[in-house]
Amino acid sequence: MKSILIIDDDPLIRKTLTSHFSKEGFEVLLAEDGSEGLQKYEESFPDLVLLDIRLPDMDGLEALRKIKERKKNACIIIMTAYDDMKTTVEAVKSGAFEYLVKPLDYVELDLTIDKAFQMRNLEDKLSYLVEEKQKEYTIDNIIGHSPQMREVFKLIGSVADTRTNILIQGESGTGKELVAKAIHYNSPYSREPFIVINCSAITDTLLESELFGHVKGAFTDAVYDTKGKFEIAGKGTLFLDEIGDISVNLQSKLLRVIETKDFMKVGGEKIVKTEARIIAATNQNLKLLIEKGTFREDLYYRLKVVEIKLPSLQERKEDIPELVGYLLEKINRQLRKNVRKIPPHVMKLLMNFPWNGNVRELENALTRAIILAKGDVILEENLPIERGEKKLLSKEHVSLKEIEKKYIQHTLNTTKGNKTQTSQILQISRPTLDKKIREYKLDI
Repeated sequence: MKSILIIDDDPLIRKTLTSHFSKEGFEVLLAEDGSEGLQKYEESFPDLVLLDIRLPDMDGLEALRKIKERKKNACIIIMTAYDDMKTTVEAVKSGAFEYLVKPLDYVELDLTIDKAFQMRNLEDKLSYLVEEKQKEYTIDNIIGHSPQMREVFKLIGSVADTRTNILIQGESGTGKELVAKAIHYNSPYSREPFIVINCSAITDTLLESELFGHVKGAFTDAVYDTKGKFEIAGKGTLFLDEIGDISVNLQSKLLRVIETKDFMKVGGEKIVKTEARIIAATNQNLKLLIEKGTFREDLYYRLKVVEIKLPSLQERKEDIPELVGYLLEKINRQLRKNVRKIPPHVMKLLMNFPWNGNVRELENALTRAIILAKGDVILEENLPIERGEKKLLSKEHVSLKEIEKKYIQHTLNTTKGNKTQTSQILQISRPTLDKKIREYKLDI
């Protein structure tokens, strides 16, 4: 039962409102003045407060502020016989949900209360989602107890509260973005945006516009002013994935932004300030790129104020059983399945497999296994590591396209041409799968 606290010195108002809300199924609490109202609020923390602006012992706005001090998201509706702009503004600024004028219109009152509870439910849901998102990227959810991972955890804890730039290095699939998110969501700026840009997936011209934005008319398709990711990030984090793939020309512009904390939009003349923290990531050897002249040494050191090196899965095999348990829970939740049992010989198989694609490949294999499992047990036959894939993945001098082509074909064969299951196993969209089928001329 929802509860409403009525704070009003008029006994007739209290009686009338009590009768009205009791019929609506609310528990009604009453207070004659501000002090009693604050006491009643602290005793029961009602779902909603109806507060008169004129009270015998204190101003209603003072009572409102004191309630807000006790509970920041308290839902308070102000009632008053004096309708003036100054009081309305002050009430709203102080956190009142609504401001109603006496004599009360009970239809308007009921609609306002319904709206207040709807808003409360939405706030609770959004708060839950934010907490869940933060929980998803806490240090606790980056799995591993190996010495290498313990060092990673220490670094995340050390840099989370700072604004320093960070360079994360590691092979594809080791979880570089996950570490970046853990840093962001454990920082004082966790409610600011976390913006991701894959530098290898965008052409140089478009990447500049993505980073800095552009003004109308800057190029053919620039029909209106657009904010760049630096501007959108605000005080949050800009995660630059595959930083080694950006051109030398764009590297110089990025270096200037890091040094001056400002930039100009493409085609623009106005200077825009930025407070975003940069976390860059790469699977390439940047020192080797510096020697080749394709990566600026000064930018390297600007990005690498703190460096986090992620070990490959091959280097931390002792973490695989724990990772498997975590991934099974995650995948089962996503697919609404209940496949959680792995026989010892299958776990041994998982621990001895090379996992060239690291955690991402392991997750992919487990996703496939869960989809294809007949009961609640993952069998050896459900895993893509004992047939052609094992030879394929360990074979040298095979192009990435050839590996992709053969793996997609094998998955299609396994699912008997079921595109929905194949898309789930490969973790790609149906349109992307259709495009790959056409590109590789695959059989379905």
